[in-house]
Amino acid sequence: MGQLRLSLSLAILTTYLVFLASCARPPQESASSQEASDSARVAAIPAADTAKYRTMKDMRAWQNPYLIIRADGVGVLDSANHVQRLIKPEELPQTLAKLPASSWPYGRVVAVAENAMTVSADDKIKMRKNRALVAGTLESMQVLINWVPSA
Repeated sequence: MGQLRLSLSLAILTTYLVFLASCARPPQESASSQEASDSARVAAIPAADTAKYRTMKDMRAWQNPYLIIRADGVGVLDSANHVQRLIKPEELPQTLAKLPASSWPYGRVVAVAENAMTVSADDKIKMRKNRALVAGTLESMQVLINWVPSA
């Protein structure tokens, strides 16, 4: 009888532990490992081929990612429909990593311009900060910057 009770107790305990293990949340990917995987995805894109865009006169023909430094963040221009999506500077690695390979015909290079509509001194300070964050992020991801004059 004692042996049966012990076996039953072990079976219940095992079932309970299996149930708890199945309810546990999977480990979350840390922010630094997410950034590393985003950088690795972008690094898999071939290096920039300046011969493909060096002589470009009209930036409306630009096919790679196009960023616009703004006081309130970074605009990512969708070249297909010319719509600007606003992101935070810290979202740049993830945003670039999500782009399909077809978005990089010139290799690992992005066009970057500053919003010419900024007038206040406070906005200029915010833009300088965002410009530095974007430049540092792109440099750390080994993405070449094609600085475009503001219109």
